[in-house]
Amino acid sequence: MTTIDVLRPHAEDAFAAELAALAEQDERPRPERWRLSPWAVATYLLGGELPDGTVITPKYVGPRRIVEVAVSTLATDRALLLLGVPGTAKTWVSEHLAAAVSGDSTLLVQGTAGTSEEAVRYGWNYAELLSNGPSRAALVPSPVLRAMADGKIVRVEELTRIPADVQDSLITILSEKTLPVPELGWENQAVRGFNLIATANDRDRGVNELSSALRRRFNTVVLPLPASLDEEVEIVARRVDQLGRALELPELPGGTQEIRRVVTVFRELRDGVTADGRTKVKSPTGTLSTAEAISVVTNGLALAAHFGDGVLRARDVASGLVGAVVRDPVTDQVVWREYVEGVLRERDGWKDFYRAARELSG
Repeated sequence: MTTIDVLRPHAEDAFAAELAALAEQDERPRPERWRLSPWAVATYLLGGELPDGTVITPKYVGPRRIVEVAVSTLATDRALLLLGVPGTAKTWVSEHLAAAVSGDSTLLVQGTAGTSEEAVRYGWNYAELLSNGPSRAALVPSPVLRAMADGKIVRVEELTRIPADVQDSLITILSEKTLPVPELGWENQAVRGFNLIATANDRDRGVNELSSALRRRFNTVVLPLPASLDEEVEIVARRVDQLGRALELPELPGGTQEIRRVVTVFRELRDGVTADGRTKVKSPTGTLSTAEAISVVTNGLALAAHFGDGVLRARDVASGLVGAVVRDPVTDQVVWREYVEGVLRERDGWKDFYRAARELSG
């Protein structure tokens, strides 16, 4: 299967040309087993133009210092924890960091309430184990163990959703850079280049909080929500364009205007005040993240392309917008109706958006 057939290629495949161009022109020192220098990794994430004219597209729009701290952390013996509210691109940043540093973003442990210690350490091929007893051949390495052996970056998503006792199995790995296998009287020692990137959700505090011993093994970088309306619009527009091309959705007129409207609504409900600061509004129970705005607009593009007139209009994004805002059918419905009637109704140039939102409000 070629990359072009894959619905969502891995970062190292989707941006292979950019990574290759950076590697070719990168003359700065590289930590052992890194594909790029720390400077080139930051350029890959933040975007820029190379001396030969190659344009590197931004993967992350935000403060440069945040990216620099994250990249420099990976060049030390400290693991990296990306912390933030939902939709702040934690997973996206971790994937691209792994792709740029190791050329492989697939060494991944997805954290859930059911994540077991085997997913972090190792498991066993029980057929081999029963036939020949404990041996290297019977050992099934976790992504963490494989990363240690190959000197690569491993990613642990949603760390605070993993049970506390499983989380703490990382302590020895991160502090001693070794993973003991008592059954074989053997230990796997990490080679240079190994490190770990974990992500955690600010809203998940209290689910499975990190022990102080584990937290000390991480350098924490907080990814903020986009600072301005224009910055968030740029992020949404860029990702919608990428997703639209991957899904073979046509480019439709009206996209920029509707993206700005969706982001404006999200930011006002999230902040509890209108953009001009004049009117306070109630906030719904949902997060209204940038990632959700991307989903709303992408769904609107599909509606406009397949069931509309070929122009992205208010009615195409309104249904997805209502679904994102109204998570609790009681309290959120009240919040949404008050916002529609108290804010959108009086806003100049938003009559079509108001009508579409009101129709769907019931």
